[in-house]
Amino acid sequence: MQSNHAVRNGLIALFVFFAMLALGGCAGFMNRDPLRVNVAGIEPLEGQGLEMRFAVKLRVQNPNDAPIDFDGVALDLDLNGRPFASGVSPQRGTVPRFGEAVLSVPVTVSAWSVARQALGFASGDASTKVAYEARGRLAGGAFGGARFSDKGAIDFPTGGGALGY
Repeated sequence: MQSNHAVRNGLIALFVFFAMLALGGCAGFMNRDPLRVNVAGIEPLEGQGLEMRFAVKLRVQNPNDAPIDFDGVALDLDLNGRPFASGVSPQRGTVPRFGEAVLSVPVTVSAWSVARQALGFASGDASTKVAYEARGRLAGGAFGGARFSDKGAIDFPTGGGALGY
């Protein structure tokens, strides 16, 4: 009877030990600075039907003293507060400690997203500035990876530029 009690106490002690290790790991992630992500470029890809596809280049900077390993990337792009494009990539890699990496994520733009943006321009919702927001996640690790976001505005030339305004 005492051996069952000893085994149970040993299992409880082992569980507490692993729980403390896990919480210690969580504490390490709590002190992690957010990643800095900027859209570094956009290149056209071949689309299907009415959709458009682009390779969005992201410059990811890691301001932390530990590297960040990732196994997959997800990205959502909004223009003028409206969903515009989304994409995923199974790309794997590491953003070194106090370093950076450039990732390429293929995104799809539906014909409906283009139509919504065009209607926004036609109705006068937009000016020569287009606000964008990029949100995403580097997947991987025991705690789901690292989330990121970037906001900004793109200035389009006025007076008969590429958009014909």
